[in-house]
Amino acid sequence: MSSRERILGRVRRALADVPRGDETPPAPGRPGRYPHYERAVTRDYLREHGDRTPAQTLDLLAGNLADYRAVVHRTDAGHLAEVVAGLLVSRGSSSVLVPPGLDESWLAGSNVRRVADRAENTPHELDRVDSVVTACAVAVAETGTIVLDGSPDQGRRRITLVPDHHICVVRAAQVVPSVPYALERLDPARPLTWISGPSATSDIELDRVEGVHGPRVLEVVLVD
Repeated sequence: MSSRERILGRVRRALADVPRGDETPPAPGRPGRYPHYERAVTRDYLREHGDRTPAQTLDLLAGNLADYRAVVHRTDAGHLAEVVAGLLVSRGSSSVLVPPGLDESWLAGSNVRRVADRAENTPHELDRVDSVVTACAVAVAETGTIVLDGSPDQGRRRITLVPDHHICVVRAAQVVPSVPYALERLDPARPLTWISGPSATSDIELDRVEGVHGPRVLEVVLVD
């Protein structure tokens, strides 16, 4: 039996319980010719897996981020500027890229030179910046994923792809249990960047290499 015959056999078995004619697409210009073709899909899958308190959801996000080799820091709003300043110092950063809408109080404790996110910044200029600090649009606990949507407190997509060190501030109110909840908060017309840990690949001989198409180091400050 050829590969083609095996594949077609699987298709036939998958369609065995479909009423005859339902799998036939409607003819162009004649949408009513096959009334049974389009059927509403029963979307009865779980929107999240398990019952968790808000605190447990934050813990799950922190754990999954760590599994992806992101460095997670927990703090409250009153100590956020202190934590961000400490991360820049420990990294040895002499410059930090700042989106135009970032809350200025987040950098109040830092003396690192600030670089504005400008349209005329070249890739070489961005590459010379040591760190970037942004907010996020939403974070998904079950997948350990942070989503950026290009809002003013996150800046253009490129500023989180070129610098080697990304500090992302995630507030507790932005954390959702699962992807379906995240999609409800996101605008599909915006430039969405989904981040699960630092940039990495294992394409070559399964050796993990970080910093391939984004920052080598992702530090997440989770504000409870």
